[in-house]
Amino acid sequence: MANAKTVSRAGYEKLQEEREYLVTVKRKEVAQKLKEARSFGDLSENAEYDEAKNEQAILESRINELELLIANAIVVEDHEVSTDEIGVGSIVKIKDLEFDEIETLQIVGSTESDPDNGKISDESPIGKAALRKKVGDVFEVEAPAGLIKFEVLEITRQ
Repeated sequence: MANAKTVSRAGYEKLQEEREYLVTVKRKEVAQKLKEARSFGDLSENAEYDEAKNEQAILESRINELELLIANAIVVEDHEVSTDEIGVGSIVKIKDLEFDEIETLQIVGSTESDPDNGKISDESPIGKAALRKKVGDVFEVEAPAGLIKFEVLEITRQ
């Protein structure tokens, strides 16, 4: 599955909730906007109609994207997350060896990435480099500022 993405159970449910909202609520709102815009007359010079059609196209594109993600998702259950080596779902405590700073991050699928809240994608430079490492392992990440070395201090799960 070329389009397969690994996601946590919570991430999978979030995708399903968004899809459900877009299909049941947002689609009706956009349909109503289209109906109202059509009532304004000549569609060739109707900015409201053009805007509503654009919104409809963006909405349908997002729904299709979500359906593809859901259909091809590889769901990692919390109890399946290993504490022996880093994988999607792992919560890791890593130490920047140069600056002696310790960070706690959760490795998540790319659809769940939220760096501001400590959730980094398994496809990000740090996430990719950390995969399959064990406590005590040192790994390197190529960054714009140069090579950064991290040591894995702890691996846990939620």
